Amino acid sequence: MSRRRQIYEGKAKILYEGPEPGTLIQYFKDDATAFNAQKKGTINGKGVLNNRISEHVFTLLGNIGVPTHFIRRLNMREQLIRQVEIVPLEVIVRNVAAGGLSKRLGIEEGTQLPRTLIEYCLKDDALGDPLVTEEHIACFGWANPEEMHDIADMAIRVNDFLSGLFAGIGIRLVDFKLEFGRIWDGDYSRIILADEISPDNCRLWDAATGEKLDKDRFRRDLGGEVEAYQEVARRLGLLPAEGADTTVLDMETHRKKRDK
Repeated sequence: MSRRRQIYEGKAKILYEGPEPGTLIQYFKDDATAFNAQKKGTINGKGVLNNRISEHVFTLLGNIGVPTHFIRRLNMREQLIRQVEIVPLEVIVRNVAAGGLSKRLGIEEGTQLPRTLIEYCLKDDALGDPLVTEEHIACFGWANPEEMHDIADMAIRVNDFLSGLFAGIGIRLVDFKLEFGRIWDGDYSRIILADEISPDNCRLWDAATGEKLDKDRFRRDLGGEVEAYQEVARRLGLLPAEGADTTVLDMETHRKKRDK
């Protein structure tokens, strides 16, 4: 596919003009960031893995009736998606205390929460993505009450589904971040799931050992980031059980040769 006009570049993805009105091409980068981009690096092959994992998860969510921006995967690093107006909120769904929640409230990391907790952050890197309440959201008009109802409802549905999906492959879904967007039809809009779902925005721990299989390996300088992402893909059935360490690299090498 010929390269199209770049619309936006974020920390982990690039959006290009799509082949049809109302569509975009989402390109997954190998760039890794943490702590609001204060820490930067590269995880070789991450974009390939996240593209495949996110495609798999969004397809499954679509099959149970969760509306998403995903249309289809185009190649190793690109997806065709619906163009949406992003709601300027990060929706964090927590099942287990970890990360910022543990630091803010002094709860030991790994503590099972008495109920699923949904938190909202304003999408603003310059401000450090501050935590906001539904009162802030209503006051400043970032989303209306009906949209917030749909967002919360979908967040719980996604959490219920993903918790079961990952539990079935020996992974504990600790928490994850979602983003939502508006699809417009004249004056009417509806909320759909956007962005991605991958080890970049999910905390995933091995259910037996507690080993981290997500971007915390990069945040905390644990090493083994590629192997962790591959392990998630392998358990989801997206990589072969043996020889997976070379599979992604071989596929990426083939793509680069083809594109020259």
